[in-house]
Amino acid sequence: MAHEHTHNHEERELITLVDDQGNETLYEILLTIDGQEEFGKNYVLLVPANAEEDEDGLVEIQAYSFIENENGTEGDLQPIPEDATAEWDMIEEVFNSFMEE
Repeated sequence: MAHEHTHNHEERELITLVDDQGNETLYEILLTIDGQEEFGKNYVLLVPANAEEDEDGLVEIQAYSFIENENGTEGDLQPIPEDATAEWDMIEEVFNSFMEE
């Protein structure tokens, strides 16, 4: 999945994802995780821009692995396999620490 970064002065990083049909969706980068040492790739957690919480106060978060190009403005997001238990455990641990802060 292709993506581009957008930076603004509110310290929100936005990214536009383009699906296989060419549909563009704007997401906010919630968290990036350096997984180079453990898994040889990095990860990004995304939440839809302008997303509203559901009745339980929850918002859908999407997680991808990624490799940026040389200038760090574009790259490819890849889905994380459901059976990649060690990767998901690491992502969950970092996310939970992030939320506690």
